[in-house]
Formats: sequence, structure tokens, C-alpha cells
Amino acid sequence: MSENNLTHFDAAGNAVMVDVSGKPVTAREATARGILTMNAEAFAAVQSGTVKKGDVLGVARIAGIMAAKRTSELIPLCHPLPLTKIRVDFELLPEQQAVEARCTVKTSGVTGVEMEALTGVSTALLTIYDMCKAVDKGMELSGIHLVEKTGGKSGHYIRSEGGYV
Repeated sequence: MSENNLTHFDAAGNAVMVDVSGKPVTAREATARGILTMNAEAFAAVQSGTVKKGDVLGVARIAGIMAAKRTSELIPLCHPLPLTKIRVDFELLPEQQAVEARCTVKTSGVTGVEMEALTGVSTALLTIYDMCKAVDKGMELSGIHLVEKTGGKSGHYIRSEGGYV
């Protein structure tokens, strides 16, 4: 590893895919979370299931799952992984006029699934935006972050309350 611990660079500073061939296979899991805040009209349409484009949360769930499966095609230095579970869940937050998305991804492998969970949650929220933008173009994605991860050399990580803010 380089002196600054960034593993995706070689000694000459070139971007490289990390060689994980010597790492042991372990059970790995990661959960990411994010929020999409919207106006009252858009939130009411999502909540009541009356968005003209259809089942917003159902479509967003499938989009999040599909995105997690294709993370290595989107993020240049990610390894393709045999994912064993992907779950995308939503919670409606009426007091915030927001939808919270969570994506949990599992595998047994030599590298973690943090990027897959983050890609899944981001895409799920972007799908909600796409389906509701006719009602509210000012929606805001925020707070996308890794909540927890297990497995691998670094072990168990749980984000502290409030993160870095």
C-alpha cells in the first residue's frame, strides 16, 4: 500500500484495480442509507400510490437491486462480485416529507460489498426522483452513507451517530 493508504494507486500514482487474489474468502455484508426529500404534493402521491408513472417504491426497489448487481460496470475499479442477497427497503417519513431507502448486500468473497450497497441505495432514490419529477423538480437526495459493514480484514464497522457532520 502507498504511504497514504489509498489502495487504488500503484507506486507511480496510476489508478489500478486492487489485487485481492491473496485475500481469504469471508462472509461480507454492507448496509447503506439515504434520503430523498420532496414537496408535500409529491410525498402525498408516493404515500397514496397515485404517481402517474406507477408503483414508485416497487420500481425503485427493483432498480436498486439491479444497480447493486451492476456496480462493477459503473464504478471503474470495483471487482465484479457474486452477490448472494440484495434487499432494498423504504420508510416514509411524513414529518420530513421524505423517503428513506436502505440497501443491504451480502456475499462470500475476498472483497467487500460497500460499493454495491451505496450504488443500490443511490439508484433507488434516483428512480423515485425520476418517477416524481413531474410533480417536484426540487427534490433533494441527501445523507447517502454506509451504515454498517461486516467481514474482511477491517472487520465490523458501524457508523457513529451523526457520522462526520
